[in-house]
Amino acid sequence: MGAEPYWYYTDYQPDLNAALQKLRQREFQAGRYNPAIPLLDFPITENSPAPGAQHISIEAALEASDADGTRSILDILRVDDRPCPLSRDEFEEALGGGEEFYQILGEVFNTAFLLSPAELMTLFGTEQPTHDMIQSVLLGNTNPNGKNQFWHSIDRGTARYIIVYADNQPSEIFFAGYSFD
Repeated sequence: MGAEPYWYYTDYQPDLNAALQKLRQREFQAGRYNPAIPLLDFPITENSPAPGAQHISIEAALEASDADGTRSILDILRVDDRPCPLSRDEFEEALGGGEEFYQILGEVFNTAFLLSPAELMTLFGTEQPTHDMIQSVLLGNTNPNGKNQFWHSIDRGTARYIIVYADNQPSEIFFAGYSFD
């Protein structure tokens, strides 16, 4: 099986790691993760299956998911306020590399990375994209090249995040990632 994409919106809060942990807890409590639900359907809505947590903790769910990962936001442990330090080619090289590469991968795997201002401008023409812009560009078909570029910028076991704006104020955080397998 190949890596599976996932994406979520969550309410904005200035502490991005706290927002991530709240989202992880919400999805864990809902039971929306592998192996509780092997393949999730996105987008997550109020009608999405929610069998409840099937494990005692997020850590237990991560362990039970084995090499596949949870195929959900539960795989992401932290937020980094900079873009990923590795290009896709460097990431692939690191996967086959020696001990020094394992340290680098430890800083990359399970991390949500910020889109740079240049990436935001390329995708949306602004550094303050709205919910509708994200829906149409990244999840719709208004900019197929931008959509492909965005999803190609995410490596297995990592995620990207975007601060979403409404009325020139941060309102949500959009997280998108790929499962390990």
